[in-house]
Amino acid sequence: MRCSDRRAWKSARTLADLGRRTADWLEGRLASQPGYMPNCGPDEETAELVPSLAALNRAGLMTTCSQPGLAEIGYDGAWWTQHAAVEGYLTDRALFQQILDAAEALGHLVVVDDPHTGRRDEVVVVTHRDGEPYTAFGARPGPRDMHALYGVLHPEARRELDGAIHLAVIAPYYGPASHRALWRSLDQVTGLEPPDADEDQDDQVDGPPPRIST
Repeated sequence: MRCSDRRAWKSARTLADLGRRTADWLEGRLASQPGYMPNCGPDEETAELVPSLAALNRAGLMTTCSQPGLAEIGYDGAWWTQHAAVEGYLTDRALFQQILDAAEALGHLVVVDDPHTGRRDEVVVVTHRDGEPYTAFGARPGPRDMHALYGVLHPEARRELDGAIHLAVIAPYYGPASHRALWRSLDQVTGLEPPDADEDQDDQVDGPPPRIST
């Protein structure tokens, strides 16, 4: 990580600071972020999600991972299915409730790990390769992983993360229609899209219910 990027991350003290730094990384103003390969920007599949992710980060949800919804033949010739999903950390209880309300209204899945209430939901498998589980969202990293990922941060910022809610929001079905519904609902929470925006006529469920990991 460049010295300038390291200083930028080290100067963060609050989760709101971390969210702003993450938005800057997503938009290319920072070349690196903690826990990610140095001097690399977001993955190619994330490009279309950058405006939504940056808005979430500036609203108070520091995102750590996301993916679009799809159902297609992948680079390896296998059949890949993905549920649109995002996960991260937040301390703003009002924003947390807004996201929960939006998710409930549209049937999105949420996975919550809240150290203050003790709620800890089961993780959800969000990607399958030829029908086999491949990726899950919702698992909160343990202390060793947190140190490996965020050791560059100031101790105050790390304490913020330790006490924050870890949240994943997941479309209930795989594919592009549920992808649009998930990201539209989050854009409405952040104000990126008006709350009364018209929905596409073809936004119908496009996959079977998700599998829950144990």
